[in-house]
Amino acid sequence: MSATAAADIQLDASGRLRHFLTVEGLSRELLVRIMDTAESFAGVTAQNVKKVPLLRGKTVVNLFFENSTRTRTTFELAAKRLSADVLNINIATSATSKGESLLDTVRNLEAMHVDMFVVRHAQSGAAHFIARHVAPHISVLNAGDGRHAHPTQAMLDVFTIRRAKGGFAGLKVAIVGDILHSRVARSEIWALNTLGVDEVRVVAPKTLLPAHVEALGVAPYHDLNEGLRDVDVVIMLRLQLERMGSAFIPSEHEYFQRFGLTEKRLEKARPDVIVMHPGPINRGIEIDSAIADGPRSVILQQVTHGIAVRMAVMSMAMHAGPDMEGSA
Repeated sequence: MSATAAADIQLDASGRLRHFLTVEGLSRELLVRIMDTAESFAGVTAQNVKKVPLLRGKTVVNLFFENSTRTRTTFELAAKRLSADVLNINIATSATSKGESLLDTVRNLEAMHVDMFVVRHAQSGAAHFIARHVAPHISVLNAGDGRHAHPTQAMLDVFTIRRAKGGFAGLKVAIVGDILHSRVARSEIWALNTLGVDEVRVVAPKTLLPAHVEALGVAPYHDLNEGLRDVDVVIMLRLQLERMGSAFIPSEHEYFQRFGLTEKRLEKARPDVIVMHPGPINRGIEIDSAIADGPRSVILQQVTHGIAVRMAVMSMAMHAGPDMEGSA
């Protein structure tokens, strides 16, 4: 699907968010609006009553066809803090495991008058497929599809960068690790380039970089020390061993020796560099614990920000944002 077509299916006739399937093709203004809306929700967590009534009476269905702890939990918390009713479908015990098609599963849930599907699926394009077939009043949010996209993870990452750095102009960002299998990396690259960072680098062995990766608007590096030189932000990625059908690295030990983030290597970056990781972390393979738990790590802030960002996307897709007509 082209960037223009992807944007078309995500927006209604007034240009408002209807589905959130990918960052690709969305405008800088819309990405900034998502972050601004998330900022307005960031304080809800600190309240005694951690709820706002914007989605009262709405029903959100979490359809996770892949395992997830962090993403599913933060989507569930986000929906509950917006006062929505939440259904978590256990795919392992659902009719899908008995052979029911994806579309039949969606049709049956749709008949229960739900309002939103949050979908994670191993197949790229699954969320787009559902979005093309649901009733007009239903929104679909992509919680990760195959190697394609993970748009809310990208938005919580850029939200974390904006909070730490104040903006995006002049920043150099290095994304390090398994770029080839990462839907997070693709979404981050689209978001960072749209928001106007100075340079996006990808750092990985040649076996873990897509062919013609430069076409995504990034500078490839195969030496971690060179890739980290003078960067403001380092985003480490998980080695997605479950997606590797053959040996892409000699061994986890050798990978850490060449591409693991250590204190010594981080000295190449700017003194005020921040370190990020979408999780789950493989300590001693992708990143040293001294870095993951150190003062430059914002990894746990990413998790916290994930709730506010997902609240923002959910409320905007339901046209119930705090600055919109019809909000509760």
